[in-house]
Amino acid sequence: MLYYVPGPTQAYTTTQYIFQNVSYGTFLETVHLYTAYAMILLAFMHLMRGYFVSVHKKPRELMWIVGMLMGFVTLGFGFTGYLLPWTVVSKSATDVGMGMISALPSQVSSFLTFLIVGSGGDAGELLRFYDLHVVVLPAVLLALLAVKMYMLETHGVAEPVTTSASTKRKLIPIFPDVTFYLLELAAFFGSAMLLISIIFPLSLPPEYSATAAAQFTAQPDWYFLWIYQILKIQAFETLGLPVALSVVTLIFIVLIILPFIDRGETKSIAKRMRYVTLGLIFVAEVVVLTVWGRLTPGQEISNEQAVLVLGGTALLVTLASVGAYRLVFGGISKITQAPPPSGGPLANTPSVQTRLRSASLWTAGSFVGLLVLGTFGISGAIGALASMLAVGMISSALLFSLVASLVLISVTVGGTAYLLYRLDLSTGAIKKRVRAFEVGWKK
Repeated sequence: MLYYVPGPTQAYTTTQYIFQNVSYGTFLETVHLYTAYAMILLAFMHLMRGYFVSVHKKPRELMWIVGMLMGFVTLGFGFTGYLLPWTVVSKSATDVGMGMISALPSQVSSFLTFLIVGSGGDAGELLRFYDLHVVVLPAVLLALLAVKMYMLETHGVAEPVTTSASTKRKLIPIFPDVTFYLLELAAFFGSAMLLISIIFPLSLPPEYSATAAAQFTAQPDWYFLWIYQILKIQAFETLGLPVALSVVTLIFIVLIILPFIDRGETKSIAKRMRYVTLGLIFVAEVVVLTVWGRLTPGQEISNEQAVLVLGGTALLVTLASVGAYRLVFGGISKITQAPPPSGGPLANTPSVQTRLRSASLWTAGSFVGLLVLGTFGISGAIGALASMLAVGMISSALLFSLVASLVLISVTVGGTAYLLYRLDLSTGAIKKRVRAFEVGWKK
């Protein structure tokens, strides 16, 4: 703040002065950016850790909502701070974000544009971003932090999922125990950031200009890249940007109101396979979309590729999650065993009939899913190979598509073999037992 001037003609030159002339200026700029990235990443990790261990359950519903608001403020720090150096990278990325905002309903778009950009023009936008970054957002974050700390003092720390109801709670005082613990973590984290900043110093990108921007593929920074990748899918390009943003908004709304959706009393991960699997799918999709967006800058994503990659990711994570649950948490029961002879008392009981109908539906659904998955895998592999032969080169995007298609084909073959084995085992027609297919089963 001693050197930086938030103006279109001075922002870059003053930032460059900090890099080149201020003692340890490059180091300070590097630390600032890396710790901002770490803050966003740690906030996301904190969100998912809280989700998996069910800290959002009663009586901490409001704490969860306040925490989500703090997360949005953290993203606001990244969005507003990224523009301030006025480089071609930061300005182009901000323009992409402003384009997303303009696609929202007119009332919302007008309010957000006035709030973020102000009176309009580059000078107004840069000054408003600077004010939000150094004054408004820090004040909002501190206010939310005070509210959350008050709730923490009221409700206490969420109990571990392994704690039984009869276990007596042992309160740990904020000072000195928790305070010193947090200071230790801060010292470790700070040391790591300082070392990384020394080893990998930043270099300042070129200054923004209309000419430089025309030669640059605009993309948002990595923490918004997964959203931008969704917007690039062909279906959303056809339906319009508002539809895509509605899907993304719905994801955030579900995360905010999660305490009122997942209202069960159990917090044990072993008993929450459905919610844990959905959480793992969400994390995997965000990572895949981010990496995919980095590999395909400015490219429209076909509907077939989107289904192949996103659907394949969801399927792989689901299969891995179900397999892990069966292996770690007690396996599965053989509900498809041959029923008693017709007319027997057990064969006509409602519970047995319901379980058999459920098994039949799962079998039919699994075969249909494998058929669809195999179709996408084969078509994706053929398409990727044909594109490589047509262009005469192997790009990272085509290689990624080919690998993903081969993975789907492998999963289809393995899943089909597993399902056929289960069906043969239930009828007693199997000739040889395959122990690898029975890991984690209950005897």
